[in-house]
Amino acid sequence: MILFPPSKLNIGLQITAKRSDGFHNLQTVFYPFPLKDVLEIIEDENQARGHCVFSSTGLAIPEGENLCVKAYKLLHQQYVLPAVRIYLHKVIPMGAGLGGGSSDAAYTLRLLNTLFGLGLSNDSLREFALRLGSDCPLFIEDGPQYAEGRGELLSSLDVNLKGKYLLVVNPKIHISTAEAFANITPKLAASCKSWVEKDLSTWKENVYNDFEVSVFSKHPQLNDCKEKLYGMGADYASMSGSGSTLFGIFSDSIPNTEWPSDYFVWQTVL
Repeated sequence: MILFPPSKLNIGLQITAKRSDGFHNLQTVFYPFPLKDVLEIIEDENQARGHCVFSSTGLAIPEGENLCVKAYKLLHQQYVLPAVRIYLHKVIPMGAGLGGGSSDAAYTLRLLNTLFGLGLSNDSLREFALRLGSDCPLFIEDGPQYAEGRGELLSSLDVNLKGKYLLVVNPKIHISTAEAFANITPKLAASCKSWVEKDLSTWKENVYNDFEVSVFSKHPQLNDCKEKLYGMGADYASMSGSGSTLFGIFSDSIPNTEWPSDYFVWQTVL
């Protein structure tokens, strides 16, 4: 059985408070888009229950950071799952602010639920997903969502970018989440939700990512990418998550532009 875990963009991201559990409260709009990994899970009838073999292509996943295997083991603790083989073809860049690992984990839960008829509701799947990571519950549902808390408090919102052009640029700079949060000063701010629900033309001046100030100061080429996107005619450009991916949303077709050969560059019509 095969599913295609998608990526997400953060459209607006404010860090509003440091929590007593070590996490941060935030507010952001998650917008899934079709840059997808390929995830296949096959039951292995030759192995005992609880046995999981994982393989991947595209990008190496460090030992101990494999969220697909963690998702399988999490469900196995409660449901004693049959043995499986998990195959993952990575397309989404890792550590790029696009939620690829979180998406793979959530889709592993979804696929196992269907494959073995566990009958878990989306609410139950979100509870399991949150134990794997703050972004994971997002991918239990399809479509854009507004997130609060540490990212797990989700609600639907009215935003439609259908027909817009999206350009995603990743300079392959690794920015750890811990590093990004260490340089953030939380502050209360007006929610990005109300602005994202307005016309795209209002976003440039009103929808922002708190991480950009500190991350751009350390990696100025990211700011250069953002300015280049605006120079190309983007209606809105931003960094996604804690970086290092930049994206531009265009009302008109994207002009041909040269980027450094080692950058990951991808575009689509939403």
